[in-house]
Amino acid sequence: MNFSLDIKEIATSSMVLFAVIDIIGSIPIIIGLRNKVGHIQSEKASVVAALIMIAFLFVGKEILTLIGIDVYSFAVAGSFIIFFLAIEMILGVTLYKDDAPESASIVPIAFPLIAGAGTMTSLLSLRAEFHVENIIVAILVNIIFVYLVLKLSKRIEHFLGKNGISIIRKVFGVILLAIAVKLFTANINALF
Repeated sequence: MNFSLDIKEIATSSMVLFAVIDIIGSIPIIIGLRNKVGHIQSEKASVVAALIMIAFLFVGKEILTLIGIDVYSFAVAGSFIIFFLAIEMILGVTLYKDDAPESASIVPIAFPLIAGAGTMTSLLSLRAEFHVENIIVAILVNIIFVYLVLKLSKRIEHFLGKNGISIIRKVFGVILLAIAVKLFTANINALF
C-alpha cells in the first residue's frame, strides 16, 4: 500500500473539518449541557466521533456507489452545504436548526454535534480531492482539539468571552466559504 502524506492536504483538510465541526462555536452548547447534566465524557465522545468519521470516510463512498452517485456529484452537493454553513457562521443566521439535545451522552456530543451532517458531507467532499490517509490525519488532529475543548470548555469560554468566540466563528466562516467555492470549481468539471 502506497501512503502519500502531504502537509498541505493535511492542513487544508484539518481547516475544513475544524470550520465545519465548529467546536469553538459549540462551547455555549457544551457549557449548557455540562450545567444541565453534570459531567461530559470527553474521552468517550471524542473516540466515538473519530470512529464515526473514519468509518464514514470509507463506507460513505461505497454507499454512494451502491445508490449510483459518484464522489464528484457528492462533492458538488457538499460544496453547497459547506457554503450555507459558512453563511450561517459569517452572518450569524440560522438556516438549519437541530432539536436541542436533552443529555450530554455520546449521542448529542459525538453525533451530531461533532460528527454531524456537515462533517460527513465534508469528509466525502474532501475524499474527492485529497488522499484518504491525509484526511484521516486531519480527523485525528481535529479529534485531539475537540477533546481538549470538551475538557477545558469552561476555561476557554471564560478566556475568549462572547466577542472572541464570535470573531473566531466569522473568520472560520470566511475560510469555509472560500473552501466551498474551491470544492465546487474543482469538482464541477468532472460532471460534464
